[in-house]
Amino acid sequence: MTEVAPVQDKIALVTGATSGIGFETALGLARQGFRVGLVGRDAARTRAAAERIRSAVPEARVDPFTADLSVQAEVRRLAEEVRALYPRLGVLVNNAGAIFDRHALTRDGIERTWALDHLAYVLLSLELLDLLKASAPSRIVNVASAAHRRGRIAFDDIGHARRFSAMAVYSQAKLGNVLFTAALARRLAGTGVTVNALHPGVIASGFAGDTGGWFGLGWRLVRPFMKPPEEGARTSLHVATAPDLDGVTGQYFARSRPTPTSRRAADPDLQERVWRLSLDQLGLPRAAV
Repeated sequence: MTEVAPVQDKIALVTGATSGIGFETALGLARQGFRVGLVGRDAARTRAAAERIRSAVPEARVDPFTADLSVQAEVRRLAEEVRALYPRLGVLVNNAGAIFDRHALTRDGIERTWALDHLAYVLLSLELLDLLKASAPSRIVNVASAAHRRGRIAFDDIGHARRFSAMAVYSQAKLGNVLFTAALARRLAGTGVTVNALHPGVIASGFAGDTGGWFGLGWRLVRPFMKPPEEGARTSLHVATAPDLDGVTGQYFARSRPTPTSRRAADPDLQERVWRLSLDQLGLPRAAV
């Protein structure tokens, strides 16, 4: 029987942790006694977020990591740093994401919404999988969105280069999160590592802060009426830590409850097809797990 690490030995990593849902998730984990790694794109902002958590939870152990998760080499470097620092990892929260109003490619030649909001989840999870397995029971938490219900996987134009729409590429990436969660859960059966996805709610976070045009304007107009980030973090914290979810895997949660996904997200053939596409784009063998 696998022993559960005492609370002082629990370690979690949260991406997109400098503000919004990610910060509140990291803060909540610190309050529960986790040592928490914060991942942010900007070093100064990440250090500042770490200091805010230490101020709120004086006994907290907080480690800032810096990486642009849209770039595959930086995800791999981040994973190397995490493996070097942490002897175990009990929780990985893939939270970082954004929505962009213009088509752009990353250094890897991949549309940046798909690269950041989906492929980074896949790559970081797989890069840290051996550590998660060695730390089992452990959990992977993928912050997706109800927007996945509008998503379509455009296999013939995954970057939407021919007809770009901010919401279409975002919804596609969030559908990718849910499909990936199911495909990975099947592969991790019996390992003690669970993987679940969730919808945090419509939250007044900064994820659309760099978006212009009509979408950006609309977001700024409705933002004052959205829920605060601390409410958005509740489902993430529940999926990451709730004792009654021990062994629960391959599920999708909203308002801290299991919730049916879209019909597309529940399609095993589509799950496997996106799994293969993701590994191909990451340059990984299809038997990566």
